[in-house]
Amino acid sequence: MSNIIETQELVKRFGELTAIDHISLSIPEGELFGLLGPNGSGKTTMIKLLTGQISPNSGQIRIMGIDAVREPIAVREKVGIVPEQETPPSFLTAEEYLHFVGKIRHIEDIDEQCAFWSEYLEFFDKNDVLCKDLSRGTRQKLMVAQAFLHRPRLVLIDEPLINLDPIMQRKLKDYLARYVREGGSVFLSTHFLEIAEEICTRIGIIHSGRLVHEGPVSYLKSQSQHLEQFFLDTIGRDVHA
Repeated sequence: MSNIIETQELVKRFGELTAIDHISLSIPEGELFGLLGPNGSGKTTMIKLLTGQISPNSGQIRIMGIDAVREPIAVREKVGIVPEQETPPSFLTAEEYLHFVGKIRHIEDIDEQCAFWSEYLEFFDKNDVLCKDLSRGTRQKLMVAQAFLHRPRLVLIDEPLINLDPIMQRKLKDYLARYVREGGSVFLSTHFLEIAEEICTRIGIIHSGRLVHEGPVSYLKSQSQHLEQFFLDTIGRDVHA
């Protein structure tokens, strides 16, 4: 099986701060990969690098075989992205925004896709509301919908459930699991360990910009280990290394 995400010795600095410190990753297609770490560990920076929103200081990134450093727009054309902050245009209604995304991505069945997502994520009664007047939770649902509209092979999600109520969290987790079973791939970053333990097939732990662990969730389960304690132990060992 080919790798859908590959990085080699990836480095990103902001002034004197090294946000990403020589990270190498190989993620096969069909994984639901969770990047875990404390606040400020580099998770959001990693998502922005993988999606070509920012450039690394050094290292290589290939997304679905595309060089993300040289061809960042080509990457963003193919993947779905759910950013940490929900930011649909304030001057469009929810429905107008999804149709706008549909035109940019040349989606022929955009009406059917909009109907499906507004029903599935339960914002059909907000379709005619301006995005600036939507609740944070509804804006989050809208950003999830736009990421999946064009049926991408890979979706990258930054803190996917942070603004959603428990019922909607369950629906989205079920959808992500089904999406991967049907051949899609997901890269998500989160500091909610229970989410990762429940739905991820593989995890990476990042601390101070460095990848300090990477492996399948099934290994932890086979060792009767809970992810929370494993995470705390791993971070603790890194702090005292």
